[in-house]
Amino acid sequence: MAMLRSTLMSLAVLAMLINLAMGANYTVGGANGWDTSTDLQTWASSQSFLVGDNLIFQYSPNHDVLEVSKSDYDSCQASNPIQSYSGGTTNIPLSSQGKRYFICGTSGHCSQGMKVQIDTLATSAPPPESPSSKPPTSSVTPLVPTPAPESRSSSPAQTPKSTPRVPSPAPSATSAKPPSSSAHKGGFLVNITMGIIFVMTMLRAY
Repeated sequence: MAMLRSTLMSLAVLAMLINLAMGANYTVGGANGWDTSTDLQTWASSQSFLVGDNLIFQYSPNHDVLEVSKSDYDSCQASNPIQSYSGGTTNIPLSSQGKRYFICGTSGHCSQGMKVQIDTLATSAPPPESPSSKPPTSSVTPLVPTPAPESRSSSPAQTPKSTPRVPSPAPSATSAKPPSSSAHKGGFLVNITMGIIFVMTMLRAY
């Protein structure tokens, strides 16, 4: 079972590689095909043909396909073709880089515009790897900390200043409470008593 799965996976990978290796198929002239009513040069200039691609010519029985040289292409000369094709459908592989020239061999058709120049480019190579980018060098110069100046030993140490004491305000005279009336009366009675005792003492002396 494991061997079967491995075989199926290998076939799937192989099919993918074959699909990638196969070139694109181009129907010459697009929807109208190989015909006098098609602007074949405009169609060809809008395509990018690579080695491995295929040209597919589709045409009616009154047309054919001739591959010719550059001079015969320019002069629409069909008497000395490199290759000639007929049958309504022709598949031509683009197996090498360079320019190839095709015309219709039916009299008068080439001069009516039934001709095409195909410029085949080399297979596109993967873009070269860009060199590993180095991190940008910082143009900012790092600041070196400046050492703090040494304190002089001869300078006297600063003593903390003593905070002067604020004297508490003396009690105001108006804030003193007057003697109560009972104390005042007691002093008055004492004075009267002392006066009576003094008078009686004097009377006994006489």
